[in-house]
Amino acid sequence: MDVGSPHPATLPEDQLRQACQTQRLRRSGPGGQHRNKVETAVVLTHGPTGIAAEANERRSQADNLASALFRLRVKLAIATRVAAAATESQYPSDLWRSRLRGGKLAINPAHADFPALLAEALDVLSASEWDDRTAAERLSITRTQLVRFLQLEPAALALLNDRRQALGLRPLR
Repeated sequence: MDVGSPHPATLPEDQLRQACQTQRLRRSGPGGQHRNKVETAVVLTHGPTGIAAEANERRSQADNLASALFRLRVKLAIATRVAAAATESQYPSDLWRSRLRGGKLAINPAHADFPALLAEALDVLSASEWDDRTAAERLSITRTQLVRFLQLEPAALALLNDRRQALGLRPLR
């Protein structure tokens, strides 16, 4: 991504939706006679990256759209890195600092801020060459807190461990 451009996981909802193709579909599965009568499933595909997210577990199209948008943000947070030059001066962000409570990061993985915080943590890790000690220092948390945060989204921890192994570093649990 360009230096200085915001991470796509942090974009306001309207901007992110403009960058996406939206499909409304019918899906089979549990839900009885109401399930397949209307197109309540939603698939969002982010144009610039091609990353897609789907939600179809609710009978409400609006609820499925909100779920798909959240899932897309999480996928974008994991798959997209901002340029390293931008990371040196802007982290930790105001959002990150607002979530620090007594030196610990307080966030529920279902909260709307979770994807943005996940993107920030992974961007700082990437800029720190996947060294958890350096990244934790930059984010003003402990290494343990950083790993616990990444454990909230298993794909993020898997990404960290894949990158660390490629660099000859031991994986984290």
